[in-house]
Amino acid sequence: MSESSPGGPERRARELRRTLRHHSYLYYVRDQPEISDERFDELFRELRALEEAHPELVTPDSPTQRVGAEPLDAFETIEHTAPMLSLDSSADVEPLERFDERMRKALGEDVGYVVEPKLDGASIELVYESGRFSRAVTRGDGMRGEGVTANIRTIHSVPLRLRAADREVPPLLALRAEVIMRVGDFEALNARLLESDRPPFANPRNAAAGSLRQLDPRITAARPLDIYVYDILAIDGRPPSTQRATLEALREWGLPVNERCRPAADVEEILAFQAEIEEGRDDLEYEIDGIVIKLDDIAARDEVGETSHHPRWAFAFKFPPRKEVTRLLHIFPSVGRTGVVTPIAFMRPVELGGVTVSRANLHNREEVARKDIREGDRVRVQRAGDVIPQVLERIEEPDRERAKPWVMPAECPSCGTVLEPRGPYTFCPNLFACPAQLAGRIQHLGSRHALDIEGLGEETANLLVRQGVIRRVPDLFELKAAKLMELEGFAEKSATNLVEAIDKARTTELARFIYGLGIPEVGVTVARELASHFLSFEAFLEACRPAAGETLEDVDGETLQVDGEALQEVDGIGPRVAEEITAFLTRGEVWKVVKQLHSCIDPEPPPRAGDTLAGLRIVLTGGIESMSRSEAGKKLEALGAKVTSSVSKQTSYVVAGENPGRKLERAQALGVEILDEAGLLKLLSGGPEALSAPDAAPASDAAPAPGAAGDAPETDGS
Repeated sequence: MSESSPGGPERRARELRRTLRHHSYLYYVRDQPEISDERFDELFRELRALEEAHPELVTPDSPTQRVGAEPLDAFETIEHTAPMLSLDSSADVEPLERFDERMRKALGEDVGYVVEPKLDGASIELVYESGRFSRAVTRGDGMRGEGVTANIRTIHSVPLRLRAADREVPPLLALRAEVIMRVGDFEALNARLLESDRPPFANPRNAAAGSLRQLDPRITAARPLDIYVYDILAIDGRPPSTQRATLEALREWGLPVNERCRPAADVEEILAFQAEIEEGRDDLEYEIDGIVIKLDDIAARDEVGETSHHPRWAFAFKFPPRKEVTRLLHIFPSVGRTGVVTPIAFMRPVELGGVTVSRANLHNREEVARKDIREGDRVRVQRAGDVIPQVLERIEEPDRERAKPWVMPAECPSCGTVLEPRGPYTFCPNLFACPAQLAGRIQHLGSRHALDIEGLGEETANLLVRQGVIRRVPDLFELKAAKLMELEGFAEKSATNLVEAIDKARTTELARFIYGLGIPEVGVTVARELASHFLSFEAFLEACRPAAGETLEDVDGETLQVDGEALQEVDGIGPRVAEEITAFLTRGEVWKVVKQLHSCIDPEPPPRAGDTLAGLRIVLTGGIESMSRSEAGKKLEALGAKVTSSVSKQTSYVVAGENPGRKLERAQALGVEILDEAGLLKLLSGGPEALSAPDAAPASDAAPAPGAAGDAPETDGS
């Protein structure tokens, strides 16, 4: 077709884009290529030349638009469409059997599973809006991650537009996937790095994760990344009813799905699959570290629910760790951020599962004594979960004279303070003056889930403390670019960038500030709960007082008031955790540092529209026409409600939309009040009182919720 004919270039561009998408689908999803690589490249070059001659024809989802974004200054933090939880896991059969028993007890004997390889890569959320690739977010803390959209666009197996030929594409589709680097590609990449005198990656997993976090998408594009999609996180519309149907839907939409997924009826079939895939593990072209078992029935997943950490309907059955033998050369006491002094084993380097290991954590002095591990011993080493190096045992050498038993030093190797034993562990009590602890606390304060200070990593934190530039944590906010430029490794630009990043961190979210303080037992999730409950740092501190009857005079001469039980009103905090928090914060030297940091930082409370729904527990099930379920959940939480995934006697309301599934049945059985979409809107606009307003029919008299009629087909909506 001639470009000069009416619609010529535009029509040809559409044809080329359609043809290239079709052949990408055949290549990456069906593994049934119909044309050669050379022909594909020829069509691609034709489209690119056409778009260069006619820039107005370029579309965001064109195959030519995978690379080209400018380098970023930093990644944007983005909230996930739905939580990306971790999996409960074990390498032992007994926990797997207990998982199966729990499923059968909750759902009856007619339970079916789907088993899949547990890919060892970087977990990612992919979001498609109206069938077009919209954004990609790293897993992060499970609630929020880093936006890496431009980098994911460079992966050719990720479709920029979903196929609609075999299945209707929903308006919104959020997916969970794993970015991997195939073993052959990994080895070729490392060979290129070594040739250019650059350090190689330790393993394909690190290579994949590191490539994703490049601020320049052109670097990511040069890395041989691939992807497998395996779950739907959120969907506007009716979801597939089973995991098997989900995987087939993903394929029909043009998404790459692992070919080794299959159904399993019981533990026996699960173990057979595990044995089969482990036997061929070394022949696979990608890394795996076990298998994943999921309930096949999507509606049944809603019934068993999830915890704040993992879904109850899935289980990761890990492979037994790989083991090797090496020589333990030296045991060194290492001081951590919290003051724990940990014995670290330095060993003759040994390769474990493609990773060179030369050091391992020996945990505590009693563990060293129990295993009777000494310097110079021959030891057996494994990577626990194929990740963490671990010394299993020493190997007898009858003719070799052994060194003396290792003992923990009496004084801190970092600051010389007398160490304190607490149970099997050893602590340096010099919390903020010990250089090792100070550097650790600075690094933690600037970490991604805390103040997120770009450029303040382990190496920089150690340098600042070692050179005496920082002698206490609040000194961080007094740094000047001129002073940093005196240090090795800092030029004018890097020094200015770090000072600007620190200054930007003066305004941050309350949850990030609480987490950054490094309080014992306060991780990302607990920090978020504390921020949501207390809403201000002053209110949080007011609750962090010693137990009743005790007082503490702080450095300014004020006497702290006693109120130790308020923390236990926060979800997930019991007496032990509350005691750990108050014991830490009410130490004189800690209190002084916290107050000084608070004077440097302005923590903002979490956004709230009010508390009209405070104390209510609400479950959402089925499709909602006026908004997505995720959006409805956020609106309810902003008004103080707690949105949960499972129905119980404590549930205040169940909002039943289109195709609600088993949650509706359970709500009816428990007598929980059911709201339709109109009831949800009234609840959002006027609180519980609006439900009983004269123009609102009582829930019991209202028309049955969609899907509640006796003859309605059972669906998988959640």
